[in-house]
Amino acid sequence: MKFMKSKYSFAAELAEKAGALLLRDFGKHARLAAMRGGVKEITTKFDKVADKMIVGALRKKFPEHGILSEESEAVFAEKDFVWVVDPIDGSSNYAGGNPFFAVSIALLHNKQPVFGAVYAPVMKYLFVGEEGKGAFLNGKRIHVSDVGELGSAYLLTCPGGSKSNSRVSRINAAVHPLVKDLRMLGSAALEGAWVACGKADAYATTQIYPWDIAAAVILAREAGGRVTDFRGNSWKAVQSDVIFSNGKVHEELCGIIAEAER
Repeated sequence: MKFMKSKYSFAAELAEKAGALLLRDFGKHARLAAMRGGVKEITTKFDKVADKMIVGALRKKFPEHGILSEESEAVFAEKDFVWVVDPIDGSSNYAGGNPFFAVSIALLHNKQPVFGAVYAPVMKYLFVGEEGKGAFLNGKRIHVSDVGELGSAYLLTCPGGSKSNSRVSRINAAVHPLVKDLRMLGSAALEGAWVACGKADAYATTQIYPWDIAAAVILAREAGGRVTDFRGNSWKAVQSDVIFSNGKVHEELCGIIAEAER
């Protein structure tokens, strides 16, 4: 983290420390992958250990700030500054020995992200973004892709928090024939970060929770991208449908999804 000199370096370093903690058990519990029905419950102990470390450190360093965490659902309160934490985004991947999981930490000011860190410990990818300062991957500035045609675009997708498989399938069926390819990583934080660094051109997800993508939102924005709901409205820190994109394919993608929803 030597490259980062902002006041938020503490939080980025904290994401790295949590990632290192998670790596201690990664791949050592093969039986978790076979116990599909119990994966979430079994991995909870790993989520909670990382969550306790992150939330405890943030509370000590920033006692005046609020905290919203997937695991502890801590004190959101109506504070101007709120940390939003997901200790393991991609818990099923983590349980199954898949490297696509990440620690996600974001800071909201008046309910909009001003800082975000997404750390994928297996790949050693540290994404950081700060309002007005840009977005970076391992210290190098990143930008969204230049792809301007949806037919040449790689689209990431995931069901997010949606309980409707039929709705997700309908949207994917409408979009898939019109893009270069449709893919899924299994971690919303990384899928958003993939758009920010140009590894994908867009990402669409349904009813996603704010802790899953808050850090990725500031990454995408600072990398020159756009993040909205399916109607083109600016992202809000609530459970909602969300599209990340490089900006150039955004309107067309919104239109296709809107048509599929009719």
